[in-house]
Amino acid sequence: MTKKLPVLLFILFFVATTFAETIKTNVLVVGGTASGTAAAVQSARSKVKTMLIEPGPWLGGEMTAGGMCILEGNKTMPSGVWGEFRSKVNEFYRHQPGFDTSATAPVRFEPFVGAAILKKLCDTVKNLTVKLKTPYTDVKKDGDGWEVTVTIDNKPVTIKAKVLVDATPWADLATKAGAVMTSGFDSRAETGEALAPEKALPLIEDVTWVAVVKDYGKTAHYLMPKPEDYDPSRYACLKGMDINKMLQGAKLPNSKYMIKWGECANSYGITVEDLSPEKREAFYKKLRLHTMGMIYFLQNEMGFKNIGIDDREFGSSDNLPYIPFIREYRRMTGDVRMTLNEIYTPYANNLYRTSIGVGDAGFGQHYEDPEAPKTNYPPLPAYTIPLGAIVCRNVTNLFVTEKGMSTTHLVNASTFYPSVQMTLGQGVGAAAAYCVFFEKTTKTLDVRTIQTEILDYHGMLYSFADVPVTDKYFRSLEQISATGLIKLVQETKGRTAQTLFKPDSVISTADVKPMLMDLYTRAFIWFGRNKPGEQFTVANLLSFICDQTLTDPKSFQMMMQNQWQDVYKFSKPFDMDRPCTRYEFAVLMNKYVNPFKTKVDVNGKVVN
Repeated sequence: MTKKLPVLLFILFFVATTFAETIKTNVLVVGGTASGTAAAVQSARSKVKTMLIEPGPWLGGEMTAGGMCILEGNKTMPSGVWGEFRSKVNEFYRHQPGFDTSATAPVRFEPFVGAAILKKLCDTVKNLTVKLKTPYTDVKKDGDGWEVTVTIDNKPVTIKAKVLVDATPWADLATKAGAVMTSGFDSRAETGEALAPEKALPLIEDVTWVAVVKDYGKTAHYLMPKPEDYDPSRYACLKGMDINKMLQGAKLPNSKYMIKWGECANSYGITVEDLSPEKREAFYKKLRLHTMGMIYFLQNEMGFKNIGIDDREFGSSDNLPYIPFIREYRRMTGDVRMTLNEIYTPYANNLYRTSIGVGDAGFGQHYEDPEAPKTNYPPLPAYTIPLGAIVCRNVTNLFVTEKGMSTTHLVNASTFYPSVQMTLGQGVGAAAAYCVFFEKTTKTLDVRTIQTEILDYHGMLYSFADVPVTDKYFRSLEQISATGLIKLVQETKGRTAQTLFKPDSVISTADVKPMLMDLYTRAFIWFGRNKPGEQFTVANLLSFICDQTLTDPKSFQMMMQNQWQDVYKFSKPFDMDRPCTRYEFAVLMNKYVNPFKTKVDVNGKVVN
């Protein structure tokens, strides 16, 4: 017995260490970016065991670790996880003099504060494990699930998951997993976008290594050593610019500034090959030196000796952000591809019905290459992002976000924006959790169930500039918008555009008849019997509801008359003969008939 004990201990140790090298989870999110963090939070809140791994030391991706900490996109859409983050930033700085917490103000924060807020948020979520400083090396299929190799404490570890979310800026895992990828300008024939070039072009937007600098006082000299390979001619165009004005536009709390300037400043022309895993680190070194050279130029050639890189913001050797701000790289082929047509003519197809997020970040056009086309985008309205754009077409149980999601080049110029991605990430998390909770795959997604989960956690599927999220029936309007019974209206004024619900406008019969006929088999009989006029009246609405719910008309009319203003708080008085408003129609149809329950597929087609 004594001689066998060491052998037994060895076996037990071997089994224990072998077990420790494999971790099991339901949803694995790779990349603690804006979308990755939101996806992990939502997946875990949906009662699914979730793990989030991030190679770097911070959560937030480019909006924290990349220093992109002034966010103007989605600033009036405080939905879900993005709304929580914005609220916590405002709460942190609310006592600081001059800090703007108004609803329309851009979100400004110090990067380390943003990262700390996200980490604290994740720490409060059950079912969520976060692993920072955890690089990934490989991925392979395991049936419908996944095995991802990572490094934890300098040791290789295998994470087994049912669903994988690639939320990295580069979509490296999705590429290794076999997703079909593309990059650069798509051709007009390929996408059907009138603004796309006639021929595809292998050009992508410039990358920027942001600098967070601090004003150390008018009398301070905070000069830095001359960077390697410094060439002042690279930054000569700055001499014709109003640097003080540019700094004011880049102002952060505590006398800091986010420098993310184009032309000859710290943006840099790039090719897809530059970002390849083999060349990425060498290219990153070049980018960092270019930004260091710009700061040196500002100090020594422009006289801003009091402006220096903040040496307490990041823990990097040169005090620059950990990662660059990448606008695009590779895009996967998804179940659907989001084009400009879904933004400017959303009702030309049915993808609007499958929305899992909203965006309104202005289109960027940053190209060092003078041959790059300049796109004359019309004013941008708030838009929706279809579910199929995050679902990999040829690989099961793989979702892809950030720059890797399935869009055209022209659409990516808005959807890549961090606050848009954080809004979208919540939808990604709900979709991933759906697959696990209902034991389904990405080939059998239930759009309405996923959308309901997003709404349950205060996410946003549609944005209306004329109806606040605090409205008592905001969710009813969201759900009716998803059916197409009421179509949103885009209005352009000068260089701006808005997406409106127009709650007080009246309903015409022509507006709703085609969709009612499509959704309800009894609608044909009702329209034939009642023959509503040009305008759909309150009487028509109540009659249709009674017909679908088999309710006694007189009793229902009496109840509605009593509750019209006391319960529903409708602004117009109860009058059976007047035209029904879009708001009244949405609220009552959603409550009593619930067209939102009608299933649609990933293309938005009604499933009977």
